Amino acid sequence: MSTSAAEAVPLAVAVRCTDAELVVQLADGRTLSTPLEWFPRLLGATAGERADCRLIGRGEGIHWERLDEDVSIAALLRGEKARRQ
Repeated sequence: MSTSAAEAVPLAVAVRCTDAELVVQLADGRTLSTPLEWFPRLLGATAGERADCRLIGRGEGIHWERLDEDVSIAALLRGEKARRQ
């Protein structure tokens, strides 16, 4: 079975952070849970700063304005950690 590069990436519909995890609900029903240790800016942020985020690109990513942090849903699905420290 082959896959196409044009296949749609699942989109996020909700996001939240616990003290230890970034939790993303996808439109297809899956929930992704990723350790905050993968994202040093989120790990070092306050709960209020982590909660102050918005979905971007119809749910293709997450943006934290105050933290200058962006996380791609495609990167989460590939298991990629933050590139910037």
